[in-house]
Amino acid sequence: MKLNSYDEWSSLKEVVVGSADNYAQRVRDLTFDMFISDNLTGARGYYPTIRVSQDGQTSESPERIAFRQRLADELVEDVEGMADTLRSLGVTVHRPLAPEKFDRGVTTPFWSAPVTPPLNVRDNTLILGDEIIETPPMLRARYFETKFLAPIFQDYFLQGARWTTMPRPIMTDNSFDPGNVATAAPNVEVPLEPRPSPYDVGLEMLIDGANALRFGRDVIVNISNANHALAVDWLERHVEGRFRIHRMHKLTQSHIDSVIVALRPGTLLLRSEGVRDYLPESLRKWDVIVAPTPALEDYPQYEGGDPIPPSPYIDLNLLSIDESTVMVNDACKTLIRTLENHGYTVVPVRHRHRRLFGGGFHCFTLDTVRAGGAEDYLG
Repeated sequence: MKLNSYDEWSSLKEVVVGSADNYAQRVRDLTFDMFISDNLTGARGYYPTIRVSQDGQTSESPERIAFRQRLADELVEDVEGMADTLRSLGVTVHRPLAPEKFDRGVTTPFWSAPVTPPLNVRDNTLILGDEIIETPPMLRARYFETKFLAPIFQDYFLQGARWTTMPRPIMTDNSFDPGNVATAAPNVEVPLEPRPSPYDVGLEMLIDGANALRFGRDVIVNISNANHALAVDWLERHVEGRFRIHRMHKLTQSHIDSVIVALRPGTLLLRSEGVRDYLPESLRKWDVIVAPTPALEDYPQYEGGDPIPPSPYIDLNLLSIDESTVMVNDACKTLIRTLENHGYTVVPVRHRHRRLFGGGFHCFTLDTVRAGGAEDYLG
């Protein structure tokens, strides 16, 4: 089918599902190490520590390597299970190029970084109607991530889709808003000791597609830093006359798809009642379902009895199949009950380690064909 995706809820026909292959390499970074150390080591010292040699290199114990690999294998199982479930629902599923093991990272004339596999495909692309817009990433490691989706985008282009890439940033240390240091999300790069570079151009436009939610002709976008603001300036000029952009300031640190979910025209799922105050005035009139706080049994439990408490709202990152059917993490029983009580059909799908790896079903997918069009939902 031709590219056609204007909203988050109309009948889903085609979707890209990300790949978790070789994601074990990605979790060697400091964020994962710190999280495991903080949450699994504890007073009992359950999880082995990383040993640091005199030259500053780290070496992992065999137990740690095996543990990390097991989690990554289970992530692959869960993502593949999600793709299979979508196919069983009659949705055409596209997949990125299979990422191989990365012996070398991303290298530009200005910096080097590791490579991130294309798991959270929502982040670096925004689909607006018949247009693919590749967004400038907030992390250097994700600079070329959309290249894994190039064959899919090429096919849609050959069928008549527009295909646009927002200006690619240089991404020196001084490209990033220094105001992020205190509150940056994990998907926002923050150089702690920024160094001058002969290639500095000042603050640059940087934003993820997951900062936006689509409502037909209207798009709401969360802006939490100067990089986001510059990117939205570009987006407004680019879509002028075709879409209306509504700015929400500091609703969250970055992505909004675990804060506000558009379930159908006239109904929103919100993290809390207070989110309503940040919305465009016309959206404040919609019916609201406030997400429940998950119970302890909704959280993953790990060996040694130490739970890793994910954000209470990570499981709001659900995917709508149509206006009455939603795909939800099968572990989040409280959210499932709430949605069923409001008349929704819930398709439960397993996603065990969402807090460790980040992302949910909305993050893992990029809906390219839905039944809806350029409707005027916000007036």
